[in-house]
Amino acid sequence: MNIIISVPRMRSIMEVSKETGIPYHTIRQWCIEKRIVYKKAGNKYLVNLDKLIDYLNTGDTDGTWQDAV
Repeated sequence: MNIIISVPRMRSIMEVSKETGIPYHTIRQWCIEKRIVYKKAGNKYLVNLDKLIDYLNTGDTDGTWQDAV
């Protein structure tokens, strides 16, 4: 029996910033505001890259956050 397990792609904020071009402080603020999926490992935030991509494609669908633009 073959079981396929999907392992989430976790990246540090710095790695996510380099891969996406989104400023470091923006990603960090999204983590603090719990707008994106992350886990803390000590003092480091590890961002779920796949969930971040979903967030960027769909935005805040529940309407709790408003972009100030």
